[in-house]
Amino acid sequence: MIAAGKKLIELLDIEFPIIQGGMAWIADHSLASAVSNAGGLGVIAAGNLDSEELREEIIRTRRLTDKPFGVNIMLLSPQAGKLVEVVCEEKVPVVTTGAGNPGPFMERFKCHGIKVLPVVASAGLARRMEKLGADAVIAEGMEAGGHIGKVTTMTLVPVVVDTVTIPVVAAGGIGDGRGLAAAFALGASGVQIGTRFICTFECTAHGKYKERILNSSELDPVVTGSSTGHPVRSLRNGLTRRIEELEREGAGFEEIEKIAVGALKKASREGDVNNGSVMAGQVCGIIKEINTVEEVIGELVEEARKTIDSLGGKGLW
Repeated sequence: MIAAGKKLIELLDIEFPIIQGGMAWIADHSLASAVSNAGGLGVIAAGNLDSEELREEIIRTRRLTDKPFGVNIMLLSPQAGKLVEVVCEEKVPVVTTGAGNPGPFMERFKCHGIKVLPVVASAGLARRMEKLGADAVIAEGMEAGGHIGKVTTMTLVPVVVDTVTIPVVAAGGIGDGRGLAAAFALGASGVQIGTRFICTFECTAHGKYKERILNSSELDPVVTGSSTGHPVRSLRNGLTRRIEELEREGAGFEEIEKIAVGALKKASREGDVNNGSVMAGQVCGIIKEINTVEEVIGELVEEARKTIDSLGGKGLW
C-alpha cells in the first residue's frame, strides 16, 4: 500500500483504504458487515433509524463480522442525540457525520475511543472539523448521489488536503480502481464509495433500484432542489420532473418537501423507481453488473494497483 493509504488503514484498523458510504435506507448490517469482512470499513446508516433500531443494526453487524465498522449520523436529525448515545454505549469504532456540526458530541465520542470522520464540502469546513478534533475528514464532491455541495471532487480534494494535516478521504464520483488511484494522486488517504456498493448482492436495496442504476448513463443523474438551498442528486424520473416543474414555478422548500418526504424509502425499499427518489452518483455510468462486495473491493484494489504501475509508480503499492 502506498504511504498515503497507510494513514487511513492504520487509523481505522482496516485492510484497504475504502469506506462504504452511509446511505439512508440502504446501508444496513448486511452491507456494512460485508464491506468490513472484505477489508474496507462498512458503515451503518442511522438516518432512517430510531435509537433502538440502530442498536439492533449494530448487534446484527457484530454477529456477521468481527472487523471494525462505523455508523453514519445525520446531525440535523431530531434523533441525533439519542443516536450518539447508542454508538457510545455500544462502543462503535468509527462515526461518520453529515448535515451538522459534530462539535457538541466530540468530547463524548472521544471519551469512548470513537474515531470521528465528518463529511465536508469545503476547505473552510474541513479546517473547523480538524480544530474540533476530527480524526479525518471525508471531502465529498458534487458528483456524489444524495445531498451534495457545490464543488467537484477533483477541485475539492486537493484544496482540503492542502488545508488540514489529518487524513482526507475522497468521495463523489469514485466507483472503480482508476478512481482510487486518482484519489491518491490528489493527495487523499483513501476513498468513500456509495453508489457502486448498491449494486452488490449483499445490499438489500430493492432490485428495481439496482436495475435503474445498471441501466443508467453518466447523464441520467440530475440535481433538483437547488432553488431551496438543499440540492439532491438522483436519477431522472417522474419525481425529478415534478420537482423541476415546481422549481420553475417558484415553489418554496415546504411545497417541494411535501412530495420529497419518504421518496427515498419508496424507491430503495418498495421499488417505485418512477415516483421515488433513486439517489445515485454520476459514477453510475460505469456500473454494469451486480457483484459480491468482496469482488468489488478486490477489483478496486487490483485496478488501482495496475493503474499506478502503468503511470510509472510500479512498486509504490
